[in-house]
Amino acid sequence: MADQHLTIGILDGDDIGHEIVPAAVEVVRAAAARTGLRIDWRPMPIGRRSLDMHGSTMPDGTLEALSKLDGFILGPIGHQAYPKGPGAINPHPILRKHFDLFANVRPTRSFPGLGAIYDDVDLVIVRENNEGFQPDRNVVAGSGEFRPTEDVTISVRVITRRGSSRVARAAFEIARQRPKKHLTFVHKDTVFKLGCGMFAEECRRVAQEFPDVRCDEVIVDTMAMRLVRDPQSFDVIVTTNMFGDILTDEAAGLVGGLGMAPGLCIGEGKIAMAQATHGSAPDIAGAGVANPYAMIESARMMVEWLGHDRGVPEAVDAARLMSEGIGAALADPATRTRDIKGTGGTADMTRGILSGMEAAALATA
Repeated sequence: MADQHLTIGILDGDDIGHEIVPAAVEVVRAAAARTGLRIDWRPMPIGRRSLDMHGSTMPDGTLEALSKLDGFILGPIGHQAYPKGPGAINPHPILRKHFDLFANVRPTRSFPGLGAIYDDVDLVIVRENNEGFQPDRNVVAGSGEFRPTEDVTISVRVITRRGSSRVARAAFEIARQRPKKHLTFVHKDTVFKLGCGMFAEECRRVAQEFPDVRCDEVIVDTMAMRLVRDPQSFDVIVTTNMFGDILTDEAAGLVGGLGMAPGLCIGEGKIAMAQATHGSAPDIAGAGVANPYAMIESARMMVEWLGHDRGVPEAVDAARLMSEGIGAALADPATRTRDIKGTGGTADMTRGILSGMEAAALATA
């Protein structure tokens, strides 16, 4: 299917999103041009600027328009700063639920010279995305958190066999493709005997379908400790929503912080969402110092996933070229941002990645 093209949406988000999303798009464009990948780009409004211009942070028609795409890049959303009002909604959970993006794939990798606590860290945490304790996505209507009296608050955790089974299967598929072929599922069925018990049961059941993948399980509090002590012993980790949310931030801290924390949301609906783990950082917005790595790597992951899923080898080649450029930029302090022991800014890292890609392409020509 060499003549197939990809259609990808661009949603800048808020604050530093207006700097790092264009950087990601520029890098993908350059890689696509080098490898012959055709991309039809579709910019769309979202976030605070959309609220000011269209009266909604996610205008009518956005979901329908996105449904026609192969994937989209979503910049960080600063929803906590939105004014109160009917149009000021948080798009995150709506997008994840509407497109059934149940698996949040978050890799953690250490690079030399960036201030990582450990060398040789290379793991992936697959976080269930659409149920669990998060009250905005665990019920079909209303909220999973409520306060029946002034002194009592109840938070409901939702765990389903289907949700547990399919995120486990997605994680096993990823583990099968990696050299170590090792998967660890994380839970706390010692206390949550029914909720975590169901998740663990489904992980054990799915494991039977992957005899080539070594599988073990760790209680979540032990996992939090072991992730700090010996992260190199892990390969792919799968866990429930809240546990995954916490563990991925902990893992990012091991390798340089949230600026080094990319993410890809995928599901069975054949659409992918590139979304970095970090927030919108309004305190540094417009200063040109934001680290674009997580957003660029998220976009790279999406291009690679779409390439394999759609059978577009040019996309896989583009993703590989992006990896070369990213590695080159991270190796040079002049093209690293200050949060990872560099002296550059957003534009410097972007230029460094572009130069690294050009050099890699010429070397293999």
